[in-house]
Amino acid sequence: MSGRVWLKGGTVVDGTGEPSFTGDVWLQGDRIVAVYPERERDARADARAWMDDRPRTHDCRGKVIAPGFIDVHTHDDAAVLNTPDMLPKISQGVTTVVAGNCGISLAPVVTPRPPAPLSLLGDRQYRYTTLRDYAAAVDAARPAINVAALLGHTALRIKHVADLDRPANAEERAAMAADMREAMDAGALGLSSGVFYREAYAADVPELVAVARVAAERGGVYATHIRDELKGILEAMMEAAGTARQAGLPLVLSHHKCAGAANWGRTLQTLPLVDRLAGQQELAMDVYPYTAGSTVLREDLVDGVIDILITRSEPHPEAAGRYLRDIAAGWGVGEYEACVRLKPGNACYFQMREDDVRRVIAHPLSMIGSDGLPNDERPHPRLWGAFPRVLAQYWREKGVLSLAQAVHKMTGMSARRFRMGDRGVLAAGKAADVVVFDPDRIRDTATFEDPMRVSEGVEAVWVNGVLGYTEADGVLPERGGRFVRRQPA
Repeated sequence: MSGRVWLKGGTVVDGTGEPSFTGDVWLQGDRIVAVYPERERDARADARAWMDDRPRTHDCRGKVIAPGFIDVHTHDDAAVLNTPDMLPKISQGVTTVVAGNCGISLAPVVTPRPPAPLSLLGDRQYRYTTLRDYAAAVDAARPAINVAALLGHTALRIKHVADLDRPANAEERAAMAADMREAMDAGALGLSSGVFYREAYAADVPELVAVARVAAERGGVYATHIRDELKGILEAMMEAAGTARQAGLPLVLSHHKCAGAANWGRTLQTLPLVDRLAGQQELAMDVYPYTAGSTVLREDLVDGVIDILITRSEPHPEAAGRYLRDIAAGWGVGEYEACVRLKPGNACYFQMREDDVRRVIAHPLSMIGSDGLPNDERPHPRLWGAFPRVLAQYWREKGVLSLAQAVHKMTGMSARRFRMGDRGVLAAGKAADVVVFDPDRIRDTATFEDPMRVSEGVEAVWVNGVLGYTEADGVLPERGGRFVRRQPA
């Protein structure tokens, strides 16, 4: 329900990183019209006029009022169309998702049977020849949350490159650049890449720069799943930084991690490199608050050390929810062979160590992204719980972040980095994307054993001024989401 809304007497955490204060937030239509401390309420003529006009009032005493959370790393491209109520996200307080990460986007590929890693989005939705067509589909679906989008480099390769085992030639680079130009003109945030995956691994820096330059000309960003998050992580980070620097656009390192047991502790090397690179170019990174990642089944990630939880298997759907080592033992084969038999499919890889995760979350250049896979039968719990988990674990319980820092990493910083200037901050004139949560109760409840559980403590969520979710009632009938386009930096 939209209209005049008075969020009264809550702890206002405005998304800028500045300290909180007790105050009021006023919404009208799809905009925030006023934010001010409670002590000023009686002295303000505009506040008295609003109260006389009988707005819909929400008593927020003891609660936090914050900007709606921005999930900067998602694979929700198809989910926002197929399940537009978007319960896994809006129930966390997420009001905007950034789709098209890791080089994977629905546009501009048209195919009934997408190869990995495009299959992470499902196999029924690849029918949008341009980003403009995809944006129109989002607006027609009216999802409960906003959708912004990157264009995926792997999608471009699959459409235009005849042989994926080599770099694109000049003609293919030009064709990819033309699609990139269309996407930027349609409002894309920029380019994403996933040179970690086989389908894009052969891409060289000139190929990436040729496409990224088009994004740069129109004020976009470059978000990348780097080539190696294991032994070669430092070299891969340097390659990503060099690509962005040559193309002339800001860099976002996707889901920064040190993966694999031999790599644990190496954030003591990677984060100083992030700091050094950030002194030379605009740079940020996203992170999720778990020690397990999730992606397609790959036998090269089977090392016999880490746990691997199967989340989807096309030939063996009964394997979802079971660990690879148990499946292998039951079949009387090694884990490597079991992985091959289970493909195609997806899995959670318990590749990280908690101290590394904590360091990345605490770093001043990190933002929060869930990286959830909604197409999985038993998804990683980050799909349902990443944002409340940051607040419960890394603010309230571990004290890694202050409340203002935690909210900033999920709102204002994200909006600024991804060029969504009218979101992410509680201020007059900004979009009315707002979450009210209980700071004592907010927590994730999704687990690896039971991954599709709604978080607790998110009491109400407004998207473009529409009350779209309450903890008491769930997703409400009126959905306020829309396609969000890039804004000037």
